[in-house]
Amino acid sequence: MSARIRRLAVTPICTVAVTLLLGATGCGSTDQGGVGDTRLTVVTSTDVWGSVARAVAGDGVEVKSIIKDPSADPHSYEVKPAEVAEVADADLVVYNGGGYDGFIETILQQVGDKPAIEAYSLEPHKPTNEHVWYDLPVVQEVAQQIAEKLGRLDSGQAQQFAARAQTFRTELDGLQATLAGIARAHSGQRVAMTEPVAQYLITAAGLTDATPPDFLEAVEEETDPPAAAVAATKELFAQQQVRTLVYNPQAETPVTAGIRAASEAARIPVVTMTETLPENTDYRGWMSGQIDALSAALQGRP
Repeated sequence: MSARIRRLAVTPICTVAVTLLLGATGCGSTDQGGVGDTRLTVVTSTDVWGSVARAVAGDGVEVKSIIKDPSADPHSYEVKPAEVAEVADADLVVYNGGGYDGFIETILQQVGDKPAIEAYSLEPHKPTNEHVWYDLPVVQEVAQQIAEKLGRLDSGQAQQFAARAQTFRTELDGLQATLAGIARAHSGQRVAMTEPVAQYLITAAGLTDATPPDFLEAVEEETDPPAAAVAATKELFAQQQVRTLVYNPQAETPVTAGIRAASEAARIPVVTMTETLPENTDYRGWMSGQIDALSAALQGRP
């Protein structure tokens, strides 16, 4: 487990805050069968999962995301007491899991029995890469489970939840078709990455990650990569051995910035892929834009 993941463990002070806050809050305002004036509330760990939840829930459900700053690094996020209360009071919690957003898991352990969806647990291959929102079939399954759980909480809207989930899943089918087209056109072509945030997407596109493993492991561990690994990574660009660089600006260091500079100097296209949503977009639009940028880069277009 990487140092970036371990830093998500809630501090003892925060754990005490969780306990105290849970004593002062309820366990959600469940609106069974649509009875009452209070809307159902879904709380998600990041705005990525918030966008997925919103696509299914519609306007009749309040969706809140803990992490929504496009410049934030979710690995190092420190939960605030008010956010602890939001999770405790939610009717449904959607989170990534896999150690990525451990503060949610700590709160849920204190809450006890609460409807929750962990995306990482739905990845069939039990991976070591926790960035499962780049695995489109997993995202589709999360949407389906959101519809099912919200439908049990509010049977009056169950059909609407199911219909919106199906629409969302169909949209992602279109993105998977685009990835399949990339795989047909560029199967086996080599790319480099500064951090494996988009590894599932790269694999689905039929591409090969040529980045030295020592380099990626060091970035994940937030340590300086060995000099030999840095040199080998830069050589990929100098020798035109990769078609593009996939760059995560939310995990930027002087070393990764240097890798980007080497790519640009060699006129190798850089494709930015992030961990949270840019402003004024939703999951489908964000992912579609990134896939289109990858396709353009592979074709040598800016």
